[in-house]
Amino acid sequence: MGANSSLLSPDSSDGSNHPAKLKLGDIPESCVALVLSYLDPPEICKLARLNRSFRAASSADFIWDAKLPLNYHHLVDEYLMKNPSKLGKNEIYSRLTRPVRFDSGNKEFWLDKRTGGLCLSISCKALTITGIDDRRYWNFITTDESRFGTIAYLQQIWWLEVEGELDFKFPPGTYSLLFKLRLGRPTKRPNRRASNQEGVHGWDIKPVQFQLTAGDGQHAVSKCFLENKGTWEYHHVGDFVVDDDSNTPIKMKFSLTQIDCTHTKGGLSVDSVLICPSSLVKDFKALL
Repeated sequence: MGANSSLLSPDSSDGSNHPAKLKLGDIPESCVALVLSYLDPPEICKLARLNRSFRAASSADFIWDAKLPLNYHHLVDEYLMKNPSKLGKNEIYSRLTRPVRFDSGNKEFWLDKRTGGLCLSISCKALTITGIDDRRYWNFITTDESRFGTIAYLQQIWWLEVEGELDFKFPPGTYSLLFKLRLGRPTKRPNRRASNQEGVHGWDIKPVQFQLTAGDGQHAVSKCFLENKGTWEYHHVGDFVVDDDSNTPIKMKFSLTQIDCTHTKGGLSVDSVLICPSSLVKDFKALL
């Protein structure tokens, strides 16, 4: 009440009869920090540019404690740096929103800037692909359409089998696993991307099968026909749940197969495998 009454007082610092005006810079830093703690990280960063007071308040550790995943200490110590005691929580959050490569650069994780959810991507080079060493069947192709710069392209094969494994400490939550695929070979044309669809065949006869096993007996199986040519798509394999014990690594296996040997299939581009919070799946699909 005292603060409100001072604003209504006719006395002002310049001796005039006009009431004193409260400026943004006059708001106590602790009050600003408390308000910022209820906002999403992008909103906090925008307001931090208003003035020095807001910028200082936006660095308060308690703001970012609630935004960071519960196991951020492990992520930082294992993949960024040991004993990051000199870093503020806002700087740790910022660094974790940038892709962090591991496993010889064939895997990376990052925090979603808006929600703080942990996302992870696995390159095709980290997958076990039947026949990958025989160029009659598969080729690795360099392309800027992949975040890893390389995709695996299937020329033609009777037995399609792409498998992967992962052992990683995820924060608690519900996650989805998706394969990023496209029917068609990537080609470059001036000022635009395109795909060569001449070699696409065999996908309308039988569906492909996706499988996922994770954690303590979690299992998912899904099937679909690959139909859309020339467009990257995320194909949902299944979901898994990580409980509150975020110090326990989640071991998982996943696969893409079409092992009906009555016909050949070809023209498939395999980019990567994505693992993300289930609430973000629509966002990733919208980016394609």
